Amino acid sequence: MYKNETKKWAESIFEKLDDKLSAEAKRLGNKIPYIPDEKTFLYEEDMGETDPVWWTNGFWSGVMWQMYHATNNELYKKTAESNEERLDAAFEIYTGLHHDVGFMWLHTAVANYRLTENKRSKARGLHAAHLLAGRYNPRGGFIRSWNRDRSGWVIIDSMLNIPLLYWAEKTIEDPRFGYVAKDHADKVMNHIVREDGSVSHIGVFDPHTGELLDTPRGQGYAPGSSWSRGQAWAIYGFALSYLHTKDIKYLNTAKKVAHYFISEIEKTDWIPLVDFRAPELPKMVDTSAGVCAACGFLEIAQHVDEFDKHLYIDAAVNILKAVEKHYANWDSSKDGIITGATGSYHDEKWTEVPIIYTDYYFVEAVLRILDKDFLIW
Repeated sequence: MYKNETKKWAESIFEKLDDKLSAEAKRLGNKIPYIPDEKTFLYEEDMGETDPVWWTNGFWSGVMWQMYHATNNELYKKTAESNEERLDAAFEIYTGLHHDVGFMWLHTAVANYRLTENKRSKARGLHAAHLLAGRYNPRGGFIRSWNRDRSGWVIIDSMLNIPLLYWAEKTIEDPRFGYVAKDHADKVMNHIVREDGSVSHIGVFDPHTGELLDTPRGQGYAPGSSWSRGQAWAIYGFALSYLHTKDIKYLNTAKKVAHYFISEIEKTDWIPLVDFRAPELPKMVDTSAGVCAACGFLEIAQHVDEFDKHLYIDAAVNILKAVEKHYANWDSSKDGIITGATGSYHDEKWTEVPIIYTDYYFVEAVLRILDKDFLIW
């Protein structure tokens, strides 16, 4: 499915990934990383200590499990296992966990169980799935995203958390999890994805009736704008919902958002802006949106006709090559591989920096091209 020159490029990148990630794993021990220190370029903060319930705490384990599957290097396996064990503290805290339990335990416990059939990992994954299903609002037909006074809030990021429910449905043969996931996907598809293929970051629903009340700015530039990582969450999330349900409406939704994304990213040489509907200045990019979308494109390519595959594969490869050329740091004495990630449009602190989830999606995409990945989602 991939051109020989693309495979050769991916092989060369894989060698660099193995060199750098093994150095990082040795240096980090059981630390859970997030963003390297801006002065030392090292992961100084251990999120397992400072914020065990933080939503990105599973991505480093996801990188490690992908690399273990690709290399059989026990270093990667042991690192992932130690991170998973440390996340038990998040279960104990409980307060602060929200819909991102999918990100946290798909990449840790579920990945472990898929590869090793570890019974404790299976239990952790099911624990997380029950927490996520417990956030379902049966009157509104959605999973609430955040806590505090936001009982009707749903964010597009949720589409990459509900694969935890599809996994639970299949693992214990309980259709409840699938019903919740599909109800939620339908709500997002019908109210957060727009007709032109762009998406809102947030939908605020009446928790009693499910009526859409508002679509505030969220992490984009303004209400009605087009936050690029939100588009990427939608592309990959709906592609995965199709993978797990085979309901064609989810694939069509993924394709619609993908076509919008491609039309925008072509304008900026395959590096996405933070928001596709924002002032020309200041110009800010978000590489994390690009590499996540690339994973989504490669997933879509698995499910379309032969003559359509090239559109999605070529877009993914163009993104990956552009990101690697302009934003990769291969210095193994420094932490973080892909720079240029931006947390949100109005984020004054984390603008165009290395963020752990960017590395995860880049690694997954490269391994997909080489057929060395495995399904974490």
